[in-house]
Amino acid sequence: MFQPQEMSQVELEVSESDVLPVTEALADLSAFHQIDTSHLRTGDEARSTEHWQERIAAFTTLERRVLNVMGELEISEAELPPPTKVHPIEPEVVRTALENLEEKMQATVRELQEKRERVEELQHYISLLKPLQGLEVNIEELRTLRYVFAVLGTIPHQNLERLRTSLRRVPSVLAELRRDDHTAVVALFGRQRDSDVLERAARSAYLNPIDLPKGYRGTPAEIMEALNTGIERSRRQTIEYREEIEELRQAHIPQLRTLLWRLRGSRALAEAITKFGRLHSTYLILGWVPTRQLQRLRHELEHVSDEVLIETRQVDRQETEEEVPTALSNPPFLQGFQQLVTNYGAPRYNEIDPTPILALTFPLMFGIMFGDVGHGLVLALLGLLLASGRVRSLPSRTGGQRQGVGLLVGVCGLASVVFGFLYGSVFGLEHILSPIWLRPLENITDMLLASVAVGVLLLNVGFICNLINAWLIRDWGRLLFSTSGLAGILLYWSLIGLLASVSMAALSLPSTIFAVTAMIGGVGIAFSEPLGELIGREGPPEGGGIVQGLFELLEMVISFMSNSLSYVRMGVFAVAHSGLSAVVFILAGLLSPSHGPLYWLVVALGNLAVIGFEGLIVGIQAMRLEYYEFFTKFFTGGGVSFHPLTMVKSG
Repeated sequence: MFQPQEMSQVELEVSESDVLPVTEALADLSAFHQIDTSHLRTGDEARSTEHWQERIAAFTTLERRVLNVMGELEISEAELPPPTKVHPIEPEVVRTALENLEEKMQATVRELQEKRERVEELQHYISLLKPLQGLEVNIEELRTLRYVFAVLGTIPHQNLERLRTSLRRVPSVLAELRRDDHTAVVALFGRQRDSDVLERAARSAYLNPIDLPKGYRGTPAEIMEALNTGIERSRRQTIEYREEIEELRQAHIPQLRTLLWRLRGSRALAEAITKFGRLHSTYLILGWVPTRQLQRLRHELEHVSDEVLIETRQVDRQETEEEVPTALSNPPFLQGFQQLVTNYGAPRYNEIDPTPILALTFPLMFGIMFGDVGHGLVLALLGLLLASGRVRSLPSRTGGQRQGVGLLVGVCGLASVVFGFLYGSVFGLEHILSPIWLRPLENITDMLLASVAVGVLLLNVGFICNLINAWLIRDWGRLLFSTSGLAGILLYWSLIGLLASVSMAALSLPSTIFAVTAMIGGVGIAFSEPLGELIGREGPPEGGGIVQGLFELLEMVISFMSNSLSYVRMGVFAVAHSGLSAVVFILAGLLSPSHGPLYWLVVALGNLAVIGFEGLIVGIQAMRLEYYEFFTKFFTGGGVSFHPLTMVKSG
């Protein structure tokens, strides 16, 4: 668990006839990290990828069509979880299935859309006629009056004044019947002999006449009644079409799920094959497999074909300089902490995985800064809810990631509960519990000193991890003389001893001994390069590097001080948490001195704000201490994450 899985390099030689089933077997194994060997193609072999590129393009186009059908049937991708087993499929099979499905649903979907648009159109006409509801005039007859020009329509209300100005010299009446945000419904009346002038003025002001649908005649009230009848009829038809679509939806969810994932799996196989090397009719496949999966790999490939040539090579962690992918093997309850590690960087193949250490140190720092029994219980319950999968609106898409985040939040909440008992705080109330240790707000100095002490402990854990990493790769120079090696540890503790001997004279600490050990550690760091060369290789050491070592020594002393003092923020946030909780009760008392319902409402909202806002800030601060103060002592990162070939991509 503290080291990535042991890896072996695998080289396969596969005939052209077996390349697809072999690639499928590797994908089903979900333990083969592919290396791109497409550069091992020349001439005709390079052109052979065109076939697979065409298949990739076909699969991509077909997947887009499947997603369009899902959109028409209102099927979300969350309703189509990947099956446990995916098999490749031919593009023609998918095309035939899609054409049949599209033919079944297109007519119904088109009719449904038309009915929806019809309802919207009729509702629009009703809104236009509503201001005329009391008129006992046949609207159709208004258009055929012999002596009077009349028009009903809509106009942008900013154009009303311009239209009135245009009609100033023409005998006419312009009545505004209704106005909304952008348009107004108006009625324009004038003499029939002036119809040309009136029409030109109306057009220039963008007055759009109300053209009722065919078949609707009579007074505005009669037309509105007929329109409402048409709306009800269209709505009934819409319900019928929706029922038909729902039947299609339920009937074809399994088929769409199969098509979607088989298309994606087939595309993944084709993409993998384009990265294989090739010589004539033989494909070269190169990759990494966890050593414990080698036997299973052989068994699966022998089951597919007995003509596959398999060569394996185990990699020595101590000597390898290759970019071996790191496959972490942490249990599910550590996945959230593993995500924090990989956000910083993937561990190298030959260094320890800090996930288990982070799983201890991160909740410790969080609990110190956010100690409260009530707030911690809320976070623990929230973490349990997230881990249960009942909350779907998370950025992470997979159940494993969601569960990992939930467990991380839950563990941090439990750490807050523990420190809440140590601080004697429940939802900011400090008179219910007696503190097992101290109250941060009443013992600020002790809290800050304790935070520094915890920081010193964590830094030394980082030093020990660095020693382990150096020992794993047999880098004796790093182990003995690096700033986080034995020389750095000796200097660090010597400086602490000198500081203690000066500040606590009553202890009578041997300052001379600390000064000597500090000099020994300092010399080791200053001359780390030549001393490392002397240990690391045969022959006399090369000159140079001493001046650089002296500057690194000075930088390291300053870094030791800043690293240790950075952990003071844990005590600062613990004090701030208590102070902010107290402010909530002070504010509630000011708003409701009698402790009425308003008082408890403010207390509840204030506590929620503290949990949400301060909890987020404390989490960020704990992450910062992990990344910039703790990890820098031993964790280089920069490794290659293990991404196994699979037909079902997660996330």
